[in-house]
Amino acid sequence: MLRVFSPVMGCMFSLPQDRLAAAERTQQIRETSFIEKMKKTNRNVVVFYGSQTGTAEEFANRLAKDAQRYGMKGMPTDPEEYDMSELSRLKEIPNSMAVFCMATYGEGDPTDNAQEFYDWMQGTDDDLAGVNFAVFGLGNKTYEHFNATGKYTDKRLAELGGNRVFDLGLGDDDSNLEEDFISWKEQFWPAVCEFFGVEATGEDSSIRQFELVVHNDINMNEVYTGEMGRLKSFQTQKPPFDSKNPFLATVTGNRKLNEGGNRHLMHIELDITDSKIRYDSGDHVAVYPTNDAAVVNRIGERLGVDLDTVISLKNLDEESNKKHPFPCPTTYRTALTHYLDINNTPRTNVLFELAQYASDPQEQENMRKMASASPEGKALYHSWVLDSERNILAILEDLPSLNPPIDHLCELLPRLQARYYSIASSSKVYPTSIHICAVVIEYTTKTERVFKGVATNWLKNKEVTDNGHKHTVPMYVRRSQFRLPFKPSNPIIMIGPGTGIAPFMGFIQERAWQKEQGKEVGETILYFGCRHKNEDFLYQQELEEFERAGVLTQLNVAFSRDQEHKIYVQHLLKKNKEQLWKLIHSNNAHIYVCGDARNMARDVHTAFYEIAEEVGGLTHTQAVDYFKKLMTKGRYSQDVWS
Repeated sequence: MLRVFSPVMGCMFSLPQDRLAAAERTQQIRETSFIEKMKKTNRNVVVFYGSQTGTAEEFANRLAKDAQRYGMKGMPTDPEEYDMSELSRLKEIPNSMAVFCMATYGEGDPTDNAQEFYDWMQGTDDDLAGVNFAVFGLGNKTYEHFNATGKYTDKRLAELGGNRVFDLGLGDDDSNLEEDFISWKEQFWPAVCEFFGVEATGEDSSIRQFELVVHNDINMNEVYTGEMGRLKSFQTQKPPFDSKNPFLATVTGNRKLNEGGNRHLMHIELDITDSKIRYDSGDHVAVYPTNDAAVVNRIGERLGVDLDTVISLKNLDEESNKKHPFPCPTTYRTALTHYLDINNTPRTNVLFELAQYASDPQEQENMRKMASASPEGKALYHSWVLDSERNILAILEDLPSLNPPIDHLCELLPRLQARYYSIASSSKVYPTSIHICAVVIEYTTKTERVFKGVATNWLKNKEVTDNGHKHTVPMYVRRSQFRLPFKPSNPIIMIGPGTGIAPFMGFIQERAWQKEQGKEVGETILYFGCRHKNEDFLYQQELEEFERAGVLTQLNVAFSRDQEHKIYVQHLLKKNKEQLWKLIHSNNAHIYVCGDARNMARDVHTAFYEIAEEVGGLTHTQAVDYFKKLMTKGRYSQDVWS
């Protein structure tokens, strides 16, 4: 499962390296006005996206494509590439509309590419009267600030005088984001038709966005082999390193952390010597994995194609900033290995577009049904695709009459995204090394297939050997706001079961370093949880050594399955409620929570509310407000995923 990290409150001391580089690139890209571009290309619908993992961008592309079915012309647009203060000029274009697909990152934050637009909205008093708009937000209900960016965009555009064409849509990734989007879209377009007095053209057929170019005679030095941006960037590495220009870090450590059990928990070390990459404890490392070669080969065999054919997919819209769906020219093999997500369940639009290639009428009908907004179709998609966890290969295997052209399949599949991990080391102790702590994802699905997590299995196989062969990992650092207190004398309370221990290894290493520097270091308390003491007590030796050295003031471990009744970290918090309340209320302690957002983080929240009520004498409402204020002050930070 993709881990979605949520860095929260704290002090950000420097602009992220990836954002600096992105800002430089943006200055180069901003050559034209999006209004002038719309006029020049005869478009009247602009679909902006604030996207961190590619989903909002994918939804924006789908909406822009849909516009054609209603006699309108859409343009998916990255707000970072244009001057958004021109939004008020949209009314110059007759029957025009701006749609915003806005993801919320972390605790209510806009995505990196929407940050400037968000700042502009906060500071502007532009009059948006006559500007028609609609907003679809992408969020996750396990986080407190659910869909904050989408909600703010919708509210603020209306406050500035904009004309809301359709109600705000709120997608929930904890439930079924795709279904939420489909349901919203099914009502959105009829509302647009009514508003502008247009009708659907009746064209429900597939509309290709890219055309295939096969390169039979090309210099292989001009062919992309997995690079994210610049051709040959993996051979000649040049800083600064970011999402478009990752650093190839050598794997210098790879060991299994757990003693027993049927899981594989691992510690990976990446060498960043000579990269000029800096990081702080609490930051995230992003890695670009590659898909399993066996799965790639099986797709090629199933479709009967030569995967080493060199191709380009060229945008049919010559005015589009997005010339290709992934770096081109390249081979089908490279696209399926490095650039496309072939492991996750495909979204409904992929099924709809591919349905035309099923020769069996029943298979074609089922594919179209699953892509519809009907209750029956939604239920079928949920059971046959989502619950059964069928990826694109499983769908091709289970629908024998389905034979799509591989180029159309490559056009439709979403991009393979970087995976984020909390860094498990301190740069004060390991300035040229970044550590990762992760659990390998592998289990059997309802269709008796083995599901393997792309990134964790790829990392697991990067073993350190003595034969001279060195494995590398394309990576960059993403700055977080999950930070140790500015004053080392402040006590810290860390709660991190399982691989949630990761950032706290960095924190504890740093507190040890601060002690060595002669600084006064406050109480350092850890609440860790695992299943069995003899199986998955991660970093046991290191933690016990830190405790003996007096760096770790208290090591509290909940072994959930070593006794009849399950014991979790929240139970240990309640056990030490008087001490914890004193540290928090009287001694200015900082609280840090890392791990599962859906259950653990909520249960820990609840435990702290109960401590405030039972020891501090607060009412429940006062307790909730008390900890909200701690969050605002940067004294209650979370790094959670779902």
